[in-house]
Amino acid sequence: MTRIHVRAPATSANLGAGFDAAAVALELWNEVEVTDADGTEPDYEHLGVRAFARFAPPERYAFRFSDRIPRERGLGSSASVVALGLVAGAVAAGADLRPDELLAQGLPLEGHPDNLAAALVGGVTLTWDGRIARIADDMPAAAIAVVPRGHVNTAAARAALPERVPLEDAAFSVGRAALLGAAVAAGDPTLFSASTADRLHEPYRAVHAPHLQAIRDDLPAGALGATLSGSGPTVIVWAEKERAGAAALALAERFPDHDVLHLAVSTTGAAPL
Repeated sequence: MTRIHVRAPATSANLGAGFDAAAVALELWNEVEVTDADGTEPDYEHLGVRAFARFAPPERYAFRFSDRIPRERGLGSSASVVALGLVAGAVAAGADLRPDELLAQGLPLEGHPDNLAAALVGGVTLTWDGRIARIADDMPAAAIAVVPRGHVNTAAARAALPERVPLEDAAFSVGRAALLGAAVAAGDPTLFSASTADRLHEPYRAVHAPHLQAIRDDLPAGALGATLSGSGPTVIVWAEKERAGAAALALAERFPDHDVLHLAVSTTGAAPL
């Protein structure tokens, strides 16, 4: 009898200036349970089923997905579902694949390597040219997700980005990306605080996340900075770890119509339970 149970984490991509390259896995989980076919035809359009089909025939199985990551909010819900399907499909096929190989199979479905990389391996990741590097187990600050009720379509948000940006803005973001890498590698909160700004993508996406600038203009006590999570509208407020609880409470009081989630970094990615 077949029973494959897999979970995959939420992710926050870009981390400010690490556009399309940097991401972190967060402790909020989607799950799938795969069993022998029960006479119900699978939904072949479901992202997770399509990912599963990269390795094993879905018609032989029944799928039950548990979605806990808010959809279209910038927390990597689609990457998590694709990671679920990839890992479950590889288990069903008896295939022992490296994360880079899973990434290659999932990219035609997900399209965003940064989110998918973090969902597959956990921790803090960089991805480039189809490769994944897990560079740290944790971030230099605690993550507090401020999640609006509205949705943002990732494809539409990406389409709004300009094909060219001023040299001054490009140089600004390159410098902040360098600070981000150094901060994560060193576990340095001061460097990380200096890295939490961007001029490459955030200014163009902020129209769907007006609370980003509002938070930056008035950071709660203990906060080091704020970044747009993926395409938004979720904003991640990064806080000193010992003061993150109080910062989360302050944000919840200030934004009562938003969900405020204090999320630990996940040291594991998509994996069977």
